[in-house]
Amino acid sequence: METVFYVCSCMEEELKGLPKKAKEKHTENKKFFAKLKKRPPKKLDYVMQELHKVEFEQTDCLTCANCCKTTGPLFTNADVERIAKHFRLKPSQFIDEYLRVDEENDYVLQQVPCTFLGSDNYCSIYEVRPKACREFPHTDRKKFHQISNLTLKNVAVCPAAYNIVEEMKKKIKL
Repeated sequence: METVFYVCSCMEEELKGLPKKAKEKHTENKKFFAKLKKRPPKKLDYVMQELHKVEFEQTDCLTCANCCKTTGPLFTNADVERIAKHFRLKPSQFIDEYLRVDEENDYVLQQVPCTFLGSDNYCSIYEVRPKACREFPHTDRKKFHQISNLTLKNVAVCPAAYNIVEEMKKKIKL
């Protein structure tokens, strides 16, 4: 039992300091990503997939779930259909109960933390979760250089994304 407490308290400390650490690195990261966008190395996606794999071999999202607690995913029409079916609701009923349309005309959660996140950090709709959740923090995505703005936001939310970006800057010399 003590180990679980230790893991949780360490993660809590890490999460408290993450926005500050990300802010301190923001200018450096922004410059790095600007260079990356102009001249992405041929091996970038391979490097990112490897860094992602290594990081998530040592990262347990269930000790964190900060993405679910602080941000909400976009819900595609396919997500709405799939999750509504899971709940045996019509898509319009699912939308009315759980979602709203944001300023960019996307479906998002009515509130955060995510309604589907349990106190144990488990997702009650994990098997049918939105694509954005399945792919988060998007650090192993193809054409990674195209999502630099999203990555800059994610490093302030996800300790794993922060670590991956720091390792990426060491591995890829621009």
